[in-house]
Amino acid sequence: MIIITGAAGFIGSCLVQKLNDEGYYDLVLVDDFSNEIKNKNYETKRYSRLVERKVFADWLIENHLHVQFVFHIGARTDTAETDVELFNQLNLDYSKSIWNICTEFGLPFVYASSAATYGLGEHGYQDDESKIPMLKPLNPYGDSKNDFDIWALKQEKKPYFWTGLKFFNVYGPNEYHKGRMASVIFHTFNQIKKTGAMKLFKSHNPEFKDGEQMRDFVYIKDVVNVLYFLMHHRKDSGIYNLGTGTARTFLDLATQTFHAMNTPVSISFVPTPEDIREKYQYFTEASMEKLRSIGYSLEFYSLEAGVQDYVKNYLLTNKYL
Repeated sequence: MIIITGAAGFIGSCLVQKLNDEGYYDLVLVDDFSNEIKNKNYETKRYSRLVERKVFADWLIENHLHVQFVFHIGARTDTAETDVELFNQLNLDYSKSIWNICTEFGLPFVYASSAATYGLGEHGYQDDESKIPMLKPLNPYGDSKNDFDIWALKQEKKPYFWTGLKFFNVYGPNEYHKGRMASVIFHTFNQIKKTGAMKLFKSHNPEFKDGEQMRDFVYIKDVVNVLYFLMHHRKDSGIYNLGTGTARTFLDLATQTFHAMNTPVSISFVPTPEDIREKYQYFTEASMEKLRSIGYSLEFYSLEAGVQDYVKNYLLTNKYL
């Protein structure tokens, strides 16, 4: 059996589809299955059983002999959430418990970290583990992810193979349920569909023109390819970036969405909300040399190719991956 936590979510459900496509059907999907919209992400997938998040740790202890791999993708991901205790419970303590069980029973363990751990990028975007304790995330979500990375690196006892992946700005199908936390491409598509235009945040940093804030946008199909690679690789444990290695502007992103929809480009700018203005990342770009160095060789989707595939094959038809 292969375990996927967060399996009803965006990345988790796309990983389930990738595993199905590769012929893996003995999958255990772990999540809080109370969101009917979110549950549509896995309705057409093949799997063995569903396990509720709250009872998963006990279930894993009881069934560890049948488990071959654990993907811990589930997390509280709302960057605007301020409840530190909630993040400590769901992202830190919960992850520690799964890590410890995997360590005790010799189960390989891959978990989701985040580029939010890099904060404003004062220390760059190199996935250098010696720099992780120095990082300064901008919100409690980023803190919770960085706290777990720090904790994992300090452990004397670890799973025989483990990897933490710092996801950058992931976009793609199966994010219909995410609301305000969905990708900018998703919001751009819906704004264009509704109004024929898109409003981007102005820049409040003199080093960046309006719309030229830059992020490393990585397509979900690349993310699940890396996860699948690691399931077979099972060596070179550590913490790795997962982006494309190329930062692109929000203006590029919005423009490509207009093109994919065959709609004239109409972009204007609105002030960035004051409550997030001081904690806004103006630039992120994953250093990808470390992942490449252990043998990952597939090319990543360009922003143009990823947006075209996402818009034309999923958003326009309301399809799931």
